Amino acid sequence: MKNCISIQLKKDKIVIKLNEEAEQIEIVQALQKKLPELKKLYKDEKTPILVEGKVLKNREINEIQELIKSKIDVEIDFDMPKSLGLHSIKKTFDREIAISETKFHRGSLRSGQKIESEGSIVIIGDVNSGAEVMASDNIIVLGALRGLAHAGAKGNKQAIIAAGLVDTVQIRIANVVKEIDRDEEPMHKQACVSIVDDKIVIE
Repeated sequence: MKNCISIQLKKDKIVIKLNEEAEQIEIVQALQKKLPELKKLYKDEKTPILVEGKVLKNREINEIQELIKSKIDVEIDFDMPKSLGLHSIKKTFDREIAISETKFHRGSLRSGQKIESEGSIVIIGDVNSGAEVMASDNIIVLGALRGLAHAGAKGNKQAIIAAGLVDTVQIRIANVVKEIDRDEEPMHKQACVSIVDDKIVIE
């Protein structure tokens, strides 16, 4: 892919913008080619670098950071969440989630247990009240979902949550939160939860 990265010189920083459609391998190859030019801009100046555009997995962030640091000793910041959760989402985005790295967890999650994944997660069991599941892509619970589930936890609004039974008080996808009133809504069996028109819908 051509132009998978662009470099802009701003007054107080250098911005490296990543194309959202680019694969990590293309980004790394393009960076390797452009780093010698970028290094020429540095003499005594220590202008920080800001990387923005595509939301990356933590290992991809580390790979890019190490690559830049190997050539230029400079402060690097990433305009994207490094952790999962509502507090770390700076902006939302729509990314196709049909293909995703998936983590499988065998057994139910008890109250107080928390499980996170930078891809999708499949729980072969229940998520009990007081337990938490967070994933940057999809969450699939083969049993009952009674605890907290947060899909698209780095901001992806295309993520879904599916469960054999949805019996929880709150559900989250990206930065959208839905409070579920047990008196008003019945329990949902074989439910799929997604965002439609910026609202969470349980089908």
